[in-house]
Formats: sequence, C-alpha cells, structure tokens
Amino acid sequence: MIRYATPQSTPPMSPLHAQGTPRTPGAYSELTPPSPRPAITLTPPPSKKKQRRTAARSLRAIRAVRALFRSLPILAPACRFHGIVPRHGGPSRMHDGHVSGASRTTGTLFGYRRARVTLAVQETPGSVPILLLELAMQTGRFMQEMGTEHLRVALECEKKPPGAGAGIGRTRLLDEPLWTAYVNGRKIGYAMRREPTEDDLTVMQLLRTVSVGAGVLPNDVMGCDTAEGQEAGDLAYMRARFDRVVGSRDSESLYMLNPDGNNGPELSIFFIRI
Repeated sequence: MIRYATPQSTPPMSPLHAQGTPRTPGAYSELTPPSPRPAITLTPPPSKKKQRRTAARSLRAIRAVRALFRSLPILAPACRFHGIVPRHGGPSRMHDGHVSGASRTTGTLFGYRRARVTLAVQETPGSVPILLLELAMQTGRFMQEMGTEHLRVALECEKKPPGAGAGIGRTRLLDEPLWTAYVNGRKIGYAMRREPTEDDLTVMQLLRTVSVGAGVLPNDVMGCDTAEGQEAGDLAYMRARFDRVVGSRDSESLYMLNPDGNNGPELSIFFIRI
C-alpha cells in the first residue's frame, strides 16, 4: 500500500533572507538616498558700515597720494628704465604681477554649462560672497571666451540724478541691482545682482579650500535631480585671485592674477556708473 504524506506548511523565512528583496542594480539605486549637502560653515561678510569706512579711508588715502605727487616738481630723467615700464595699458603692475595699491579678493565664475554664468566675489575663499552677479551668457560659451588672449567684461549702470530718491548718492557701487554687460566690447545683455541661494552657498562651501583652479562639480554632490542635471549639464567653475582697484565712487576694477606669472589668458572686470 502506498502512503501519501500530508504536505506541511513551510515556515516563514527570516527577514534577512526575504525573497522579495530587490537584487538588481536599478532597484538598489532607487533605495539609495542621495548624498547630503555639506553643512555651510562660511564666515559672514563684514557689515556695510565697516565696508563704507574702509572704502572711505582707502579713497582718502588715494586722493592724498595724488595731491602729494601733483605738488612735486616734474623731473625728466636722463636714462630710461625699460624694466619697469608697463607693456600694456591699465594700472601699473609690480614684479610679481600684482597691481600696486590694490586689495586682494577671490573671484569665482560658475554655473551649469547650459545655464547662465554667475560671478561671485569673496574677501576670502571661506567667506560668504559680498557680490553675486548673474550674467546673460551661458557658462559654456563664457568659458570658450576665456580662451582669447585677454577677456574684458564691462558692467555699466546708470547714475541717478541728485534728489531722485532717499539715499541716492550713498549707494555703494557694488550694491547696484542692474547692470548692462559687455564682453570684449560686445553687448551680451544685462547682469543682475541677487542674494546667494542654497545652491550658491553649497558651491562656495565645496570650494572653500580651493584658492585657484578650474573644474567640474558632479551633480550628485550638488544634490540635484538626474534629469535636471542632464538637461542643464555639469556645473563648471573657475576660481582665481583678483586685484581690486577702487578708482572712485563710480568706478572699480578686478584684475585676475596668474598664479604662474606668465602671459597667459587674463580676465579684467570693470564696474562703471555713468
């Protein structure tokens, strides 16, 4: 006689060996949380009152030096020293390439390749930007323009007539909200000053240890969506030291410093209120 064994129920498996656990790379990537953004540890910029006092002191010092040189007699030397004659127009540079009498700042040009380029000016690489301008030009095209011999960016704003409003005339030049932008004499549109966003502060935080350099920040580090990152492209950046020259209340200039001291591509940014 053949005996049939009664089928017994299979005991439930342990949660560690569940059959429904996904094993495919696609399913695993969906469960992986995105990399968190770094904590913002940038130092705040100085107050505007302190900046006004510093700018006023530097302006008075420049005027005093100019008045002193104007009072001295003009002497014509018998021989010429060719080594100290500047080869190009503009402010005179010392032997190390720095502009005499200028203050040092950090400038960063960054943005997604298919988005608009942004200029950030910082007193130190680890501080909050004191100026953030968004130019009407794509980042990829601007980086291509950097391949020219000398790139000049001119930013012009209108000078408001006296009595047009309260506080007119006391506005700092870099606090102007709207500028007309020119690149090598060609008008590209407008540049707008804006407050730093969370993405801007994240870029500054990731680059806080970089003093001079250029590269690309991955999209996963920025914490952006994959579709949006592919549509806008990679986030490219270029950071360098700049000499900041204050000509007057209505004119300032930024001159990029070459770290190797050669005659490679240079960048000059002019702020003019006319």
